[in-house]
Amino acid sequence: MSWWKEPLVGFDLETTGTDPAHSRIVTAALVETLGGRVERSFGWLVNPGVPIPAEAAAIHGISDEHVRTQGRPAAEAVEEIATALCDRLALGQPVVAFNAPFDLSLLDAELRRHGRRSLADRLGGSVGPVVDALVIDRSVDRYRKGSRTLQHVCEVYGVELADAHEAGSDALAAVRVAVALGERYPSQVGDLTVEQLHEHQIDWYRAWAEGLQAWLRKGKDAEAVIDPRWPLR
Repeated sequence: MSWWKEPLVGFDLETTGTDPAHSRIVTAALVETLGGRVERSFGWLVNPGVPIPAEAAAIHGISDEHVRTQGRPAAEAVEEIATALCDRLALGQPVVAFNAPFDLSLLDAELRRHGRRSLADRLGGSVGPVVDALVIDRSVDRYRKGSRTLQHVCEVYGVELADAHEAGSDALAAVRVAVALGERYPSQVGDLTVEQLHEHQIDWYRAWAEGLQAWLRKGKDAEAVIDPRWPLR
């Protein structure tokens, strides 16, 4: 059976910022799905231990007061999130994200920050299988103009995004976009095994990163560096 018809696990974080090396987790969600339908979902509200910048709070709507009174201690929550994610990957269940290097690298940075084992250590050195709806969309429809935010990509594939920047909603939307991609592009995406798709995405992401870096160096920043590693920096 095609990978996109099998169980998939959506994963998303809402955070204090956009730098995966230094930002902190505020919320996290894992959503177990089958055919794009929710089977089970798990969520975490985390006290990041640092103030949530106003610009981040304006996006996800979570305040310092809310995480102080309702959030889990970061060290405990980060361990639970990583355990839940790695348990599913260890079983070979594909984890779906939208821009996986951000979410996975940020979670890995949080693990190091709190003295916990890295994702790679938990999984024997290799983190996967991962399905990145953003990477796939960029590859199969590379010349499409316009934004590649989750909200805009959902519009392209007819996926409802019920509550943008809510971790559970974003995780489910990423899964549904991945399912739509598998169905719409069988030869490029849908007919591959999930292991083949994982390896293709490594190459697709590297090609995108190298192309963006070359473009930036031509006209905007002669020293621009775009990290080509996927799914984890």
